[in-house]
Amino acid sequence: MVRLVSANAASGRDRGRHDFAAWARHAAALDADVYAVQEVDHRLPRSGVEDQAAVLAGACQRPGETWTHRFAAAVLGTPGSRDTFAPATSADLGADGAAYGVALVTRHRVTRFHELRMDGSRVTIPMPLPPGAPQRVMWVPDEPRVALAAEVAAPSGTLTVVSTHLSFEPLRAGRQLREVTAWASGLPGPVVLLGDLNMPARVAAWLSGWAPLARHPTYPAEGPRVQLDHALRAPGHRLRVTSSRAEVVGGSDHLALVVDVALGG
Repeated sequence: MVRLVSANAASGRDRGRHDFAAWARHAAALDADVYAVQEVDHRLPRSGVEDQAAVLAGACQRPGETWTHRFAAAVLGTPGSRDTFAPATSADLGADGAAYGVALVTRHRVTRFHELRMDGSRVTIPMPLPPGAPQRVMWVPDEPRVALAAEVAAPSGTLTVVSTHLSFEPLRAGRQLREVTAWASGLPGPVVLLGDLNMPARVAAWLSGWAPLARHPTYPAEGPRVQLDHALRAPGHRLRVTSSRAEVVGGSDHLALVVDVALGG
């Protein structure tokens, strides 16, 4: 059995402040084998210049274990303003580069990582601001997006896990989903796509042609009404779901999706 978790960490934000270490402790308590995490900061001043993927790996690690983590940048700098962020490329990010994107963290050996970068929309998007801000929403440009895949050598078999976070703009999100599933279909199977796809379950399954592994509302965390966070299996690949659920993790505005799968079942 392999436990997979898809979680939007919201950069560790909790009621207007950043505390990713607390979020990571809650996530580690889920005891997953692979975490696919979205809205991850890497060395950004707003969240204490932390490598948040490494913080989660450290929170999960127990004596005698070695956890692997990888961050993939979607943008360089702080997202939310044209003046403070720029699209990332795979060559842009150094060890101390300030960026924002997605991550994969696993207790198992990774034989290879892959990255796919996708263009954002040209539209601007309303972003709610925390209480006390001078305005209720701020209009921000859509961001480029990234997908990160890992070929994971679990004791029960090998699988490829993809983490991604798609656009808030529905048409662009649909195009990105088709782009990432076409790309991921060429990776060694079985392939599971985990992430905040910013679309309901039926739409994600219809657009992708991939099979949902779990159906649970995940957003908003307080009184979830819609599933935005998904686990999708590529067609023709054999996986058996043994259990699934959605869990509160720290102060994120999304619930985490937890899916236990048996390989080859």
